[in-house]
Amino acid sequence: MDRVSRPEPLADRVITRLRAEITSGAWPVGSRIPTEPELVEQLGVARNTVREAVRALAHNGLLDIRQGSGTYVVATSELAGVMQRRFADAEPLHVAELRGSLETTAATLAAQRRTAAELDRLDALLERRERAWDSGDAESFVEADATLHLAVVAASHNEVLTALYADLGHVLRDYLRADVGAELRPEDHLDHARLVAAIRAADRDAAAAEAREHAFHCRFRAARLI
Repeated sequence: MDRVSRPEPLADRVITRLRAEITSGAWPVGSRIPTEPELVEQLGVARNTVREAVRALAHNGLLDIRQGSGTYVVATSELAGVMQRRFADAEPLHVAELRGSLETTAATLAAQRRTAAELDRLDALLERRERAWDSGDAESFVEADATLHLAVVAASHNEVLTALYADLGHVLRDYLRADVGAELRPEDHLDHARLVAAIRAADRDAAAAEAREHAFHCRFRAARLI
């Protein structure tokens, strides 16, 4: 006798919908998601169902419910949330070394595999990074710098490397935020134009060298944080 499949619980369907908004980038890390009444209207479900789904995703580490402020995206997957908790107290030097290893490999591959559209995106993100630096807003710079590096990794067209780097995104942002501090210091500015230029020129050796140079400075600065 065939088993009759049971319908998926409504809360699980809402969780799937909300998770899709996060993983697709529609709700990027750091953004505030729609309010509870807005979600009720958009999804056509009861308030309690929305609340249950949001709490489940908060428990899994994707969302952060901040009383009086709203609910914010803090990770792109359950694994990202686990990594954030697992490496919250990691030594900055070790985070810098891991970041350097991943980014050197990614830059090498990106120089070989990048598309014209990705080059345009790198140019735009590089310009955004420089504007953020010039503004003196440390948090804006952290976000702009992290987004540029993620775009370089994505241009490697290595899905495993890109997913791993994205899952580590919150850990890397926390490290960079601690490194930069509340004030942007001229002596800490790193030129990323040469990295983008090397990727554009399909020069794998130069791209790797630039990524290694950035990693060296990251390790040097991280040593000051220990």
